[in-house]
Amino acid sequence: MTRRDFINGMAVAVVAGMTPLEILAAESSPAKPNASKPPFTPTSSPAIPNHPHTYPPMFQGLVGSDDESYVFAHALRDGAQYDFSSLPVQEHYDLVVVGAGLSGLSAATLFHKRAGAGAKSLILDSHKDFGGHAKRNEFATPNGQILTYGGSESLQSPNALYSKRVKAFLQDLGVDIDVLAHCFDRDFYPDLGLSRGVFFSKQHFGTDKLVSGDPRTIIDDTIPEGKHNARSLAEFVGDFPMPESDRAMLLELLTDSKDYLADLKGKQKRAYLASTSYRKFLQERVKLSPLALSFFDGISDDFTALGIEMISCEEAIECALPGFGMGANPSHNPLQEPYIHHFPDGNASLARLMVKRLLPHIAPCEPTPEEVLLAEFDYSKLDLPDTPCRIRLRSTALRVQNVSGGVEIVYGDAATKQLRKVFARKVIMANYNAMIPYIVPELGGEQKSALAQCVKTSLIYTKVLLSNWECFTKLGVHDIYAPKSFYVNTKLDYPVDMGAYKHPRDPRKPICLHMIGSPIRLNDPSIDPATLTARDYARLTRHSLLDTPFSTLESMTLAHLEAMLGHAGFRREHVQAITLNRWGHCYAYSYNSLYDDPKQSKATIKAARKVCGNIAIANSDASWEAYLHTAIEQAMRALDECKI
Repeated sequence: MTRRDFINGMAVAVVAGMTPLEILAAESSPAKPNASKPPFTPTSSPAIPNHPHTYPPMFQGLVGSDDESYVFAHALRDGAQYDFSSLPVQEHYDLVVVGAGLSGLSAATLFHKRAGAGAKSLILDSHKDFGGHAKRNEFATPNGQILTYGGSESLQSPNALYSKRVKAFLQDLGVDIDVLAHCFDRDFYPDLGLSRGVFFSKQHFGTDKLVSGDPRTIIDDTIPEGKHNARSLAEFVGDFPMPESDRAMLLELLTDSKDYLADLKGKQKRAYLASTSYRKFLQERVKLSPLALSFFDGISDDFTALGIEMISCEEAIECALPGFGMGANPSHNPLQEPYIHHFPDGNASLARLMVKRLLPHIAPCEPTPEEVLLAEFDYSKLDLPDTPCRIRLRSTALRVQNVSGGVEIVYGDAATKQLRKVFARKVIMANYNAMIPYIVPELGGEQKSALAQCVKTSLIYTKVLLSNWECFTKLGVHDIYAPKSFYVNTKLDYPVDMGAYKHPRDPRKPICLHMIGSPIRLNDPSIDPATLTARDYARLTRHSLLDTPFSTLESMTLAHLEAMLGHAGFRREHVQAITLNRWGHCYAYSYNSLYDDPKQSKATIKAARKVCGNIAIANSDASWEAYLHTAIEQAMRALDECKI
């Protein structure tokens, strides 16, 4: 039975008398195809006293948004009928937050600071861990603990983008932006002589070939200027497995000196950049051959989670893609700020800092970034009675409704297989915008429609623990782009030291690989993206992702590594563990000039986050921007508008 068959059958089963909770119990059986179980067993006992089978950061296999986290929400979406009226209210709170991601945790943290002693809150989340997309992955190795990120990874351009209010919030958590930047060892990989590279697969280019010494400018660069160990563009492109004519086309484009829009002036040029896809520009203006064009198939999959047929030339400029050396580049691009504000476990550290603030008893450590990073959080203490804040995981909000004096919230508890109802004076919805209309039925039609417009894109962050990384030093690379491949990017993890935690330094010892999987490559190749909008394509991509079992993704991971690194000594036995962070709902929808009207988009954003009685809406979805500072800002706005 496929996942889609299961979901489609769920609503029928509910109506027939079998509850979603009973179905959930059956769905959790050991025979489940996507069961989250370790594909590999570490060769040593854990170096820290956590328990891999009960401690979410150490889960291997399929994590993130696994099937259990979706089961209630998808049943509700597909028409499941629940009886909410007979449920008694079991608990009372001043605030309930739906969603334990960065925005939800920010809302709860700010609420308790404002409300003071005596205030009570409950945070509900459908996942097995808090943090939302800010997921933490841990590995135990013979050489000690390795930490990494399974989702939201860094502070994006904090000096350029963060407001004084957001910076003050981070400072209050003990985060010093300048100190954080200095934790990132920007010289580590350059000093080893490593560069970025490009992998051309035999399937798409006729041979498996890795070309090192990539000199191209990229978005979110971490390497200091002049230390990329790059070759000249002519040498680099000259090694591409393509005919000379295709290489010549690419070399001319990558030198970025020709004005391909010389016939357009002023408003005409700006209109073209906003209304034309990057793919169409490369085809019609640059006139790349199909083979040369294929070099760019995947270039935007990571940063936007959309292919080049779905992003405008305007966005391509922002992403530092070539072809616009005619003065079209903005004078200042904040996204070009060095991408070095990074905790060893990504933005999961921020989530942990907020949880430590909300629940001081969660770990015996000081509430500083250095100590919280290495602290063992006791998940059995997330949801204790008689504490000001409680975090309840594996709990999916199903109905949120204004009543006299406040709000009633019904949720499905996957742990106890029961439906429960609680009451709160105020509610912050910090979950997916597109799901809110199903949970808050009293919203008006215009607001429901506006919320539905925020269709998230999908990604997979696969973390591979290697016993050694000598193959990378032999190849002279630390970061590999792979056009047309499912794994569009593979890189050695960011070299960040913080407090007692030290990034792996010895190529003969274990390290974590970060692999970015693009579900775009799972779609039916017969479907023409040009016939779909970005929202339609995101929905299609999500279904393709969710229908692909872990076993298939695991095989794809190993095959890609063998093809790319095998000739340099990589072997499957070097893989000690695989953790696949699946994000069917990953990046918030962003304004897209190919499909959206700017004025209408602003009106849609405003309509979607309108307060409904005692219910306010947060999350980065509420501003159509998938950034940390946006998630915090939206939590602040929701609290203000809800008069908390």
